[in-house]
Amino acid sequence: MEALGPLIPIILMFVIFYFLLIRPQQKRQKQVREMQSNLEKGNKIVTIGGLHGVIHAMDEDTIVIQANDGSKLTYDRGAVREVVQDD
Repeated sequence: MEALGPLIPIILMFVIFYFLLIRPQQKRQKQVREMQSNLEKGNKIVTIGGLHGVIHAMDEDTIVIQANDGSKLTYDRGAVREVVQDD
């Protein structure tokens, strides 16, 4: 039992890291994957690079975004940061 004494703080530190850092990051990644898989034509989106536009067409791995000036750009689905909700 005395051999576990020095290990208890290390184990406690790993438990704290899990609940404060690892678990919340996994939840965020899951939410992002769900958002990217639920994209639909017509959604207003913002890409990781900051491009604002509307989804014009979609494929398995890519989306075509129509910007405000009418230009159409092709991006990977993973480049979408968020879907903008109409207020």
